Amino acid sequence: MKHVLVLGAGLVARPLVRYLLDQPDYHVTVASRTVSKAEALVGDHPQGKAIPFDVTKDGAALGDLVAQADLAVSLLPYIYHVQVAEQCVRHGCHLVTTSYVKDEMRALDGAAREAGVILLNEIGLDPGIDHMSAMRVIHRVHASGGEVKSFRSYCGGLPAPDANDNPLGYKFSWSPRGVVLAGRNDARYKENGRIVEIPNARLFATHFVTWVEGLGDFEAYPNRDSLPYIDLYGIPETDTMYRGTLRNLGWCDVMQKLNQLGYFSLDERPDLPGRTFRQVMAELIGSEDTVNLEANLAAFLNLSPNSGVMMALEWLGLLDDVLVSNKTTLLDILADQMLLRMGYRDGERDLVVLVHEFVAAYPDHREHITSTLIDYGEPGGDTAMARTVGLPAAIGARLILEGKINLTGVHIPVLPEIYEPVLEELEQLGIVCVERTDVRRETSNVKSET
Repeated sequence: MKHVLVLGAGLVARPLVRYLLDQPDYHVTVASRTVSKAEALVGDHPQGKAIPFDVTKDGAALGDLVAQADLAVSLLPYIYHVQVAEQCVRHGCHLVTTSYVKDEMRALDGAAREAGVILLNEIGLDPGIDHMSAMRVIHRVHASGGEVKSFRSYCGGLPAPDANDNPLGYKFSWSPRGVVLAGRNDARYKENGRIVEIPNARLFATHFVTWVEGLGDFEAYPNRDSLPYIDLYGIPETDTMYRGTLRNLGWCDVMQKLNQLGYFSLDERPDLPGRTFRQVMAELIGSEDTVNLEANLAAFLNLSPNSGVMMALEWLGLLDDVLVSNKTTLLDILADQMLLRMGYRDGERDLVVLVHEFVAAYPDHREHITSTLIDYGEPGGDTAMARTVGLPAAIGARLILEGKINLTGVHIPVLPEIYEPVLEELEQLGIVCVERTDVRRETSNVKSET
């Protein structure tokens, strides 16, 4: 019997837990601060168990839970992963997470190797499937004697077209705070051999429109620092390295103006509760006049009063004579209002889109390669985000427990022994990265599909 400990029962947990419970001879314990969520995941499965657990209060109990498991999956907020990893190393328990590796996690590599355990991180969607689908192409190009001269990648979790019915083209199943916080980041990428640095004040202003086959046009803007992926993916020869975020049309202009207004600020403002959105907006544009606020705001933002951005700000309720939430930063007030206005309704589907674009150079030709993942949520069932984050982690856990991944230390899924079996099984589950190759020669233009 294999014993798996799942820490956390949030929005991406269900596909992972059900996958593990479907394996023969697996016992799955789901530990959650809200035990009712864990109970809903486990149901009446004879090999499942739900227990209450709060990592902020029950730190001493964490070691006992880990000691009883062969493998732990941490779906807790990333700030707790190192605490879990330390217990896993101490008790000889493997660990899987879907979060980015931080320096504190990386520092456990030697201890994990000595303990004979793997701490497998970044095995969700982004990060996760993005790494795996990229490395499959990159390794194939290198094995064929080619060089990757350009790599561009875009990923987004969005409402499906049939649920895309608000001016911002976006919806939330969880707190929007993280999405808004991401708008505070600077960005950096490499374009045609030149390093491009984008300050957060211009992040959304740098967006461009890109076309995705089968879906149409989307906005893309840079996602943090792309440069480390040149080494991470083993492509020092590349002239272009760009990782971007995908959004529906209209999102970037609205977010750019919200940033300009100061709505991304984390400065403490204890004076905000008790004020209305209309009063706050007047203050942000330096006006005492709330009667002519719409016209004054449009002038401040250098927009037409009938522009799409103005309509979006009004739709969002930021000009309403309604009290703001009880939060004390502008960013948190905005996040609360977004969740209120931009939540998914029952029966609506989400959509995950992941696109890689490569240019591979060979002695006698070039290949333009695209890898595209499009996955829809199931109305009333699992979201596409939950499936594409939870299932890679679940498959990785099974491969570790069955000895098919024999690595130790801190890893992410960029090695063939990890990504090949995970991608293969994801395809069997309907999560498919479709590759297309255009071969371009000096004397001919031959198109092939794979």
